[in-house]
Amino acid sequence: MNVTFRSSIEEIDVQQLSGHFFDGWPNPPSPTTFMKLLEQSYAVELAINEETNQVVGFIQAISDGVLSAYIPLLEVVPSHQGKGIGATLLERMLHRLQHLYMIDLLCDGEMQNFYEKQGMIKASGMLIRNYSNQSGAIASS
Repeated sequence: MNVTFRSSIEEIDVQQLSGHFFDGWPNPPSPTTFMKLLEQSYAVELAINEETNQVVGFIQAISDGVLSAYIPLLEVVPSHQGKGIGATLLERMLHRLQHLYMIDLLCDGEMQNFYEKQGMIKASGMLIRNYSNQSGAIASS
């Protein structure tokens, strides 16, 4: 399996996003909403399976472009996990954002070791989750 990495969603269509992203989410975004969140991101990195032409991993950042960025999502479809795709996506994104003062993300505790191996440090944070809005259907209308 060959995977190529891309820093743009140009020439990507919704059908290429129909993999098994958002694994375990009770109310995941539709492929159309998924495309919209990629389009409205400050920066995106994609992993594409060359054999199927499907997106198998992605990372996005939102930013003011001056001092700060937040990485809300890094996802690799379950069938492609454990192959270094997530680490490569994160490395590519951190390189793109290196001109900024702060790059933040929140993750579940079991993911902290992964991010520490990539040079990030543990921090504490606060959050609100409105799971009824998890699909993004209201925001994408």
